[in-house]
Amino acid sequence: MGLFSRTKSTQPESPAMAELGREFAIARRHGDRKTMRRIGREYADAARSDSDAASFQHGQGAYDAMPPIKPERRNRRR
Repeated sequence: MGLFSRTKSTQPESPAMAELGREFAIARRHGDRKTMRRIGREYADAARSDSDAASFQHGQGAYDAMPPIKPERRNRRR
């Protein structure tokens, strides 16, 4: 083991930005453009560094990694 670790941590540096990214991914999955625009403006106002951008992307990726739930097809004819 060296002085510097080559493994990346799985925790985002900014939890607030990660949560904002997660909310953005939820809005994108549901097709809510109004919320996507609002979150985009909040992100543009609050993002100050590359670590904020990485945290935002981490939040999006964490939500996108979950598969969508498919509702049961009861009493629905094809």
